[in-house]
Amino acid sequence: MPMLTSQTRVGVVGAGAMGSGIAQVAAAAGHDVVLSDAMPGAAARAGAAMAGTLAALVAKGKLDEHACAAIVARIVVVDAALGDNVGVLADCGLVIEAIVEDLVAKRALFTRLGGVVAPDAILASNTSSLAIAAIASGCPSPERVIGMHFFNPAPVLPLVEVIPWQGTSAAVREACVRRVAAWGKTVVVCADTPGFIVNRVARPFYGEAIRIAEEGIASYATIDWAMRSIGGFRMGPFELMDFIGNDVNFAVTRSVYDGFFQDPRYRPSLTQQRLVQAGFLGKKTGRGYYDYRAGAAMPEPAKDENVGGAIVDRIRAMLINEAVEALNLGVAGAEDIDVAMVKGVNYPKGLLAWCDELGAASVLATLEWLQAEYGEDRYRASPLLRRTAREGRKFRA
Repeated sequence: MPMLTSQTRVGVVGAGAMGSGIAQVAAAAGHDVVLSDAMPGAAARAGAAMAGTLAALVAKGKLDEHACAAIVARIVVVDAALGDNVGVLADCGLVIEAIVEDLVAKRALFTRLGGVVAPDAILASNTSSLAIAAIASGCPSPERVIGMHFFNPAPVLPLVEVIPWQGTSAAVREACVRRVAAWGKTVVVCADTPGFIVNRVARPFYGEAIRIAEEGIASYATIDWAMRSIGGFRMGPFELMDFIGNDVNFAVTRSVYDGFFQDPRYRPSLTQQRLVQAGFLGKKTGRGYYDYRAGAAMPEPAKDENVGGAIVDRIRAMLINEAVEALNLGVAGAEDIDVAMVKGVNYPKGLLAWCDELGAASVLATLEWLQAEYGEDRYRASPLLRRTAREGRKFRA
């Protein structure tokens, strides 16, 4: 059985925001860490940026100076670790991949890693939506491959989705759950299905909001206001997409849509595609759904409680239905689904608990009205939601 302890050396491949954040988490938990990147200078820049971030925490009194120095000392940064320096990962008992979200690249990396590390070393992918089974294919001893999806920024957000594929050994799954929990993270275990829990269940938060705006029912600003002020969400869908990056958000939607064989529930939006094609990616480019350039004024919402309430009811019903269908298809248990949405994307409540509060019959009525109005399979209710409403049961009781 693979053993992961605080003495296990951890390798992280990919020194972008996710990779460097994961390296910081592991080092803070006492691990010696190798942070590597194939792009010359990338790992060194990530290490320097991390040291600066930690120093800022010390200055604010949020981190002890000795703890900061210890974290930095535990991380070794290496360029091109899969090239000339491939041997630096050989004694890592756990290697976490956080490279570009491309299946061909990830599969090639895991095939190479499998021939370098020890036979009982665990290989984990931080992919947000790609199939773990596909990544594992071709890797020597694929039973030690697993998904380990952190949320950005990894040192701050508590959730980690652990995703065993059909061939992952029970011992590897248990070792990863225990170790990630020891890092102080909230762990949920989910099936190897497109989007896992969070990126699957959250799709209507974006897609249905865009649809409402496309229909002229409300502006971006009004929808964001409604979801924050009436729905209780920390951010509205359009400001959140601009924060994430429309390119990133659109790519995840495309991945989930394709992964589910073009199920209309996940259909991407032409509106968002055009923004991506125009380079309007959100805050990082200065324009997205909103204009962030100097001198640009942010639009004011129309604060109509009736319109806002209808917006919240529509998007919330779609979100709840997605959570119920994930439960219905065995993606994860009810508690893990609710925990994932609260801890991973800061939803005000777990969606299944929210359904219990509203009543399954009420949520079902909203979906049936939408399907009758639009005549689209996009709004079909989960069979489990129908049964729960008919029997007057609850999901979390």
